[in-house]
Amino acid sequence: MLKKISHIGLAVINLDRAIEFYRDVLKMDIRGRVKVESQGVEIAFIKIGGTTELELLSPLREDNGVARFLAKHGPGLHHICYEVDNIGERLAWLKDHGISLIDEQPRTGAEGDKIAFANPKSMLGVLTEFKEVRKR
Repeated sequence: MLKKISHIGLAVINLDRAIEFYRDVLKMDIRGRVKVESQGVEIAFIKIGGTTELELLSPLREDNGVARFLAKHGPGLHHICYEVDNIGERLAWLKDHGISLIDEQPRTGAEGDKIAFANPKSMLGVLTEFKEVRKR
């Protein structure tokens, strides 16, 4: 079962400028910033009221999905992430229903949660992430 929208991922070219915009112009709270070397991205987390967040994604190098996305589409909406109770069960269910998965097995996300992506071609054109939040 999908619990909620966890976050909306936005691809940005310049993370510092994007942070300034969201913080100074839109008056949003920047919750944190982290480099994920294994995925070649730097991410800033922005809290939006309740429990939904924005995730600003900037490539650290040119050989990853975010860099390819920016080269093809420019900055903007990159993905939507849904929180789930059990990511293994969710991935199996999706696969059983003909959904093409980018991640057949969950991997560790920026904050240590289990994440996996489904191919946008199987998700009506939307890159979709599923996330199982680890116990904190």
